[in-house]
Amino acid sequence: MIAIVKLASLHDPRKSRWRVETSEEFGPWLARQLKLTGKTQAELAKELGLTRAAVSAWIAGRSTPRPTVMREIADALGTDVGTLHTRTTDTRAGLPVTWYHRPGYPDGGRDLGNAAAFAFDADVQILARETCQNSLDERLTENGRPVRVRYTLHELTGEHLEAFRDAILWNDLFPHYSAVSELAGNQKVGRVVDAGVRDMYERGRLVLLRVDDYNASGLIGDDYADGKFAAVVRRQLESLKSGPAAGGSYGLGKATLWATSALGLVLINSTLSVPHEGRTERRVIGRLELPWREVDGRTYAGPAWLGRPDPDTPGAEVARSWWADEEAVARLHLSRDSDEPGTSFLIVGAHDVASLEGDAHDQDGKPRDEEGPEDSRDIVRMHGRLVEALGRDFWAAMIGGGGRLPLLEVSVRALRNGEEVVAETKVDPSVEQPSRTRALRAHYEGTTVDRLTEAGQVAIRNVPLKLPLTGGARGTLGTHQAVLLVTEASGDKDTPKNQVHSLRGNRMTVKKATVPNLPLGTNPFQAVLLVGAAAGESAPFAKEAEQFLRAAEPPEHDRWGQTEELSLRWSPSAYRRISNLTTEVNSAVRELVARPKRSKGEGGEALRKALTVKSRPKAKVPSGPVVPVLDGLEATIGDQGEWLIAAEVSIPRGDEIVPMVPVAQMDVRSGGRPRLDWAELVAVDGCEVEGGTLRFPPGTRRAKFRGVTDVSSHPVRTTLTRLVLELRAGKGA
Repeated sequence: MIAIVKLASLHDPRKSRWRVETSEEFGPWLARQLKLTGKTQAELAKELGLTRAAVSAWIAGRSTPRPTVMREIADALGTDVGTLHTRTTDTRAGLPVTWYHRPGYPDGGRDLGNAAAFAFDADVQILARETCQNSLDERLTENGRPVRVRYTLHELTGEHLEAFRDAILWNDLFPHYSAVSELAGNQKVGRVVDAGVRDMYERGRLVLLRVDDYNASGLIGDDYADGKFAAVVRRQLESLKSGPAAGGSYGLGKATLWATSALGLVLINSTLSVPHEGRTERRVIGRLELPWREVDGRTYAGPAWLGRPDPDTPGAEVARSWWADEEAVARLHLSRDSDEPGTSFLIVGAHDVASLEGDAHDQDGKPRDEEGPEDSRDIVRMHGRLVEALGRDFWAAMIGGGGRLPLLEVSVRALRNGEEVVAETKVDPSVEQPSRTRALRAHYEGTTVDRLTEAGQVAIRNVPLKLPLTGGARGTLGTHQAVLLVTEASGDKDTPKNQVHSLRGNRMTVKKATVPNLPLGTNPFQAVLLVGAAAGESAPFAKEAEQFLRAAEPPEHDRWGQTEELSLRWSPSAYRRISNLTTEVNSAVRELVARPKRSKGEGGEALRKALTVKSRPKAKVPSGPVVPVLDGLEATIGDQGEWLIAAEVSIPRGDEIVPMVPVAQMDVRSGGRPRLDWAELVAVDGCEVEGGTLRFPPGTRRAKFRGVTDVSSHPVRTTLTRLVLELRAGKGA
């Protein structure tokens, strides 16, 4: 049966003219209503003056009630006949929507917060990265269209705030928040929650941050059994992604939703791509994350859920999702723009503590007083930080060309009591990342070149990634050809320059690294590395490269390197394959951006031959081996925490020069200095590098080399240590 609900917007071509909703089959709908009202089939049959077999036949789908009986069924269920015919919502009779708080553990154990949320800071830019990645991973690929993601900041005050608090049953929650506030001085989560509640009452406002995606799978599956719904709403550290090129793998990303809420509260409305209980629209639930607490003499473990009591659980106490009507989702600020599948997450009490780090000056550019007011709930500033993060991390997913459609469309807006404060901003990759956008479009459209000779060109080069065998076996599975794109940097927003952005299947930027050891006078450039599925469906071993690199990403998904999963599935040394890829990429970039050498007849060479300079007679060279000495060292810390060193060596006169091995160590107060591995060791002038050893041609007096340490070999963070570099006599000395 089809029920026409309402006329949709005629100004959005992505929405159908008539929004239709498929009603649930009568049998499953009636069975659920009986549970909600606490009636049995026999009790309903008795009220209707019919046999139990007749009711059983309706529920089993073998027959349907006569029209004259429909009125009597509606009366028995406490609803109207229209609800029975449309069956697009549950009857309001029976068990009401309420909060269920998990009881304290019988053994007295206490959880003082969700540990997964501590993996992330209260930072809307981290939230944008994790949530947009999840939406990309759940994109419906069959129709070829992008997933559309919208971020809405909405500040509520006055009667709008009061109406929302009534909708979330604030009076039922307040005793729990009060109990947490009493313990606020003893633990972190309590202090955050206490500050969030105080801000709401003292400033009379509440900031909501809603994340909507469309053309995504939605939270499909049962409330409790395996499925996307249970993975997000019920469980921790579970990741059920829709495809092999997905970005997430730890199940931690969803924790950013609750980490961004100062009240620990997130409401959810999902439109399903696969029906559940015969329904797809307005599947609603709320989850609250609070620490252990005691309210009215009863202890509670931590989380709570807003939903309809599940009649199948003991005492019908546990809350499960419910099929809400349009009025209910509107009151909860969860209304969606269309019936496209996807999910809306509403973060209640959103705050952005990380934004305060850049808040050293006021709006007039004057330094702020150290004790001056700072606001982590400024929706205008949060809007700007969201746009910045989305453009920085997802620019590649928003680009199409050469018959290829974008994977993503994303926008950000800000409201106050329903009125627009900042107009909806569609994130434009050509504005946020102009050079890289040009590079990727040129690749899609087949207009790349082998060498940069003119402004605006994009050079392409294949770079090998040798994939290891799984299970620790020696050897190489195969060589995946990654795609490297290089173009000149342009525009004020094109910073920092001379960086490589690396990405794989879902085209989210994973790794950002500055290319070291560039020749002097190199023109500013930007580079893109496409690996795995991002390199193209026809690229050899693309699927295997996706699996390998996905295992090499930490929970932050901001680099590739040593991880526990990489060691377990491949080997403890598998990360060296990634280090070799980095070396190959940096070498290829340096070659592509190097200025062409002048011909012998040009400039200084011709002038040199035209001049005669009287030279001194050569001094007598002493016999025997000589040992090079470290004469100069410059060291800086790179974007990933690696040491970047540039060293100069002086060499005494002699007929044989001893090979030397550069050794990087961390300075410690006592005991042996931990030795660091080299991710890259490059000869610059007057020497060659062979297997980590510096070799010097006869007659060399000075030499230069550069190196990059391997971050995975650092026992502690680089910023907390000092570097010691030694030259030790190498093999053959």
